[in-house]
Amino acid sequence: MATSLKGLGDNVFLTQLDAAANWARSNSLWPMPFATACCGIELMAAASSRYDLSRFGAEVMRFSPRQCDLMIVAGRVVMKMLPVLQRIWLQMPEPKWCISMGACACSGGVFDTYAVVQGIDRFIPVDIYIPGCPPRPEQLLQAVIDLQEKIKKGGTFDAREFALRVLPEGPPRFDEEELIRMRERNQPQLKGLGYDPIH
Repeated sequence: MATSLKGLGDNVFLTQLDAAANWARSNSLWPMPFATACCGIELMAAASSRYDLSRFGAEVMRFSPRQCDLMIVAGRVVMKMLPVLQRIWLQMPEPKWCISMGACACSGGVFDTYAVVQGIDRFIPVDIYIPGCPPRPEQLLQAVIDLQEKIKKGGTFDAREFALRVLPEGPPRFDEEELIRMRERNQPQLKGLGYDPIH
């Protein structure tokens, strides 16, 4: 037995199944672009020949959720578009990851209005945040590299790490003190309504 192993030389290497699966997943990310604004132009630039996202195995952009494992939300998301975003996220098979690209996707950016989602992490889990308005393509490349490192470190073959990933990881909509201040501030307008529009 020992003599037969010596003959193999460098043709065989031993590893854990989880490590092999993480290596394969991290080097074959298939993005689902969800580009709604100017960050989408930077996303397109990152995939072009100047920056060449394909160097990291993430150039296969598919517009079918069933074939994707990385959602890149680039740009602001309005409330009317949110159900579409959530449906696409739910249709993507596990394991899957999300990159929030730009200030609007991360925190609403300059659009502090009722119609714009103030951070997509309130509704879907986000793995990597990219700041900027809009961020440069190099920042997206760095985010893909960081995500690859995250996948290599913490993934499992049967995706056990995603079992509890069913609730959004973002901050709550309002804390209790904020609700009290809003009610006190709007008390004159709320008297005639007969219900509390905050909840």
